[in-house]
Amino acid sequence: MMKKKLARAFMLVLAAQLPVHAQADAQADIGAGTKASARSVAIHRRLLTLDTHLDTPIHFTRPGWDFADRHQLASDPSQVDLPRMKRGALDGGFFVIYTPQGARTPEATAKARDHALVRAVEIHEMAARLHDKVALATRADDAASIAAQDMAVIYQSIENAYPLSGDLGLLDSFYALGVRMVGLVHFRNNDFGDSSTDPKGAEWHGLSPLGRQLVARANALGMILDASHASDDVLDQMLDLSKAPIILSHSGCEGVYDHPRNVDDPRLKRLAAKGGVIQINSFGAYLAASGPNPERDAALNQLNLQYGDHHAMTPTQTAQFVAARAAILRRYPGFERSYAQFAAHLIHALQVLGTDHVGIGLDWDGGGGVIGMADVTAIPRITQTLLDAGYTEGDIAKIWGGNVLRVMKAVEAVADTNSTPAS
Repeated sequence: MMKKKLARAFMLVLAAQLPVHAQADAQADIGAGTKASARSVAIHRRLLTLDTHLDTPIHFTRPGWDFADRHQLASDPSQVDLPRMKRGALDGGFFVIYTPQGARTPEATAKARDHALVRAVEIHEMAARLHDKVALATRADDAASIAAQDMAVIYQSIENAYPLSGDLGLLDSFYALGVRMVGLVHFRNNDFGDSSTDPKGAEWHGLSPLGRQLVARANALGMILDASHASDDVLDQMLDLSKAPIILSHSGCEGVYDHPRNVDDPRLKRLAAKGGVIQINSFGAYLAASGPNPERDAALNQLNLQYGDHHAMTPTQTAQFVAARAAILRRYPGFERSYAQFAAHLIHALQVLGTDHVGIGLDWDGGGGVIGMADVTAIPRITQTLLDAGYTEGDIAKIWGGNVLRVMKAVEAVADTNSTPAS
């Protein structure tokens, strides 16, 4: 019952949620307020650190925005760029090809296909332009070698398989472009399966026939299957059908907060038993409840209507928008969640699953970020939290990158087995 009530309220919350956070973290740089000691920062910098859900490519075509430049939260909504990755010692991760769910018609799916292909090209163009600073990665072993050259590790993932609806063979095309992770659904049901947050409820009661084909094809190609945003039934069926471990690239724990996007402990244990990993996100609406505030919601919605698509704004318009939104959040506090609420999900997952099946997928630039960790510069605080909780450097190395790379190697092994001719 709680999940159904939350699902009905979810779309209103989402309408107000943007990847912009109050400037309570103006001091977020390492050594200037991350609440991370010199020892924990030193350990953090020794680790191979990967985040499995970076929505940063949505900014690549914004007027005046460059991934190579440092941007400030006081005037820009972005949370990840190369200088801030360096400052926060994030080596890289999965850069997302995200497509909003639209109409399920041939015309709409063709537009979605084109959108996703263009976004993949934009990632490649960024990597080519910044070839001395970043490198595309396609195998698990690439991460360490790229990071050793002091370059950012750029894996690619698909969030929402909607662009593939008209032709599942496009999955092979995206694989050829370097995509190595695919999430089947987003906020609404699609041709592949049910979303955890569709107000209409279940359509397929799990995977559709096409969704089952996608699972098999991803296994054969060597593409990680991502069940974040999927319904419980989809997760159950993916675990049953997949020959390789699967991942929750940016999810939370129902044992901490009962939300449709979060996963219960028994399913997390099944995920781990199959070798999979949950990557803990920092999207506030999934971390803890926020009291209703119609005045705040109306003000935020009016602001969004006033400025329109914030990814098409000029830098001046963007700064004005960010300042106006921050003023609204100061006037109506309680919207944003805290770092402690994020940490509660992380520690709960570790207590339930152990250190081999938990990682980090903060949903930067897609709504993630909390008071106390508003952009990527503050992530050494996570390492500090883990040290304080008694985890060793070896444990933390698994959480920050080792576990997802283990899953990736297992996925590669399944694909390699499938491609081996019978003797």
